[in-house]
Amino acid sequence: MAENKRQSAGGKASQSGSATGPKMASGMVPLEAALSGAIGARVRITTAAPATSTIEGMLFTACPITNLVAINTSPSPLSGDTKQAQSGDYHVIPISRIQNFQLLALPSNSSESPSFTDALPSIQALDARALKQREAKAIGEALDREARRGKGVTREAQDIFDAFSRTMPAHWHGQNIVVADAVTIAPPYRVDDCRPLAEGDTAALARVRKVLEMERKKIELRNASATIGSTSTFARNAGDQRKGG
Repeated sequence: MAENKRQSAGGKASQSGSATGPKMASGMVPLEAALSGAIGARVRITTAAPATSTIEGMLFTACPITNLVAINTSPSPLSGDTKQAQSGDYHVIPISRIQNFQLLALPSNSSESPSFTDALPSIQALDARALKQREAKAIGEALDREARRGKGVTREAQDIFDAFSRTMPAHWHGQNIVVADAVTIAPPYRVDDCRPLAEGDTAALARVRKVLEMERKKIELRNASATIGSTSTFARNAGDQRKGG
């Protein structure tokens, strides 16, 4: 009986530009479609029990994803008062709770295409070309980082490669490090593992060997410092445990 009354009320309301809840009677406009087409218009919405209420105002939005509508119940702003139009008293209502929806007045710009030119804060058009360039740059940088990462190599080997990359062009060839397209360094990346790609290129070989020797000394110092630090921490913890015991 309640459903019959609801459909009867909806049928009467639809004759004056209204729609009822989501389950529509045959021949009536679906509520979601009616709401989507009335954004910006002044409407009156009645919610279903148990919290029955009637809300009147400007339909700010109707979201088909969250199934929610937002209504601005503030008085209509003065013509041209964009700032006042952006503020207001907004009520968010689930579409499933709408018992009756009535269109009171069309939007003032209903004959125009939707525009964001008057939005506050201002909304600017996206520069599609700039976005494509940023995307291409980001992809290129990601590919470059991946190319600089050795496959199946030790942390020491990667550190040596990164050190050369900071001052000279370098790339991986398998597990070999190729520096300046002139010298290759094979595992385990010692000075004696350097070979010139062009026979007789002693200048490039000498330079790469010198840089490699310096970098390996730095790595040895870092490893020694880490070992000393770990030993000191272990000894300190052991001492604390003895004192506590």
